[in-house]
Amino acid sequence: MPEEQDLPKEKRLRIREMNIDDFSTVFHLGEDIFTAEYSPSLYRTWDEYEITTLFNSDSELCLVAEAEGQIVGFALGTTVEKHHSAWKYGYLVWLGVRPFMQKLRIGARLFREIKRRMREQGVRMIIIDTDAENEAAIRFFTKQGFNNIQKHVYMTLNLGRKRKGKKRDAAAEPGKNLESR
Repeated sequence: MPEEQDLPKEKRLRIREMNIDDFSTVFHLGEDIFTAEYSPSLYRTWDEYEITTLFNSDSELCLVAEAEGQIVGFALGTTVEKHHSAWKYGYLVWLGVRPFMQKLRIGARLFREIKRRMREQGVRMIIIDTDAENEAAIRFFTKQGFNNIQKHVYMTLNLGRKRKGKKRDAAAEPGKNLESR
C-alpha cells in the first residue's frame, strides 16, 4: 500500500484532533448531514453544545479529517465508566463525512483512529447508536466489526402541532392577550 505522501494530492487525507478553530466548520458540516430528512426520529439533536460538551470532556476523542486544508469529516466520542464496573466504555456519539466524499473510506479512517485512541485509554467496548432505518450506517458499522444489533424504541411527542379535534386555549395562541377575552 502506498504511503499517503505518494498518493496524488487530491487523495491525501489527514486525521487530527479537532481544535477550537474547527468548531464552526464541524458544526455547519453536521448541520448539513444530520437533518430531519436524514433521520426523522433523531432523538439526539445536532447543535453547538454537542461539539463543545464533547470537546471539553474528551478533546482527544474529537477528530477531524482534513484534505487539502479543508475539513471533510469528523468523529466525536467520549468514554464512560460505570460505577462498580471494571469496564470502561467508549461511545462514538457522532461520525460525519461530507456527502459527496462518503465512498472514499474517510469514515473508516476516522473510526480506526478513534478506536485506537479509545483502546489506549483502556476502553473495552465501543458503543454506537443509529436509527434502525439507517441502513447505510448499519452497513458501515457492521463493516467496522460491530455486531449484536439491538433495536431500541424512542418515542416523541411534538408539542408544536395542534391535535385534531381539540381547541387550543387562547392563552397558548401567540399574540392573544388574556385580557381581551
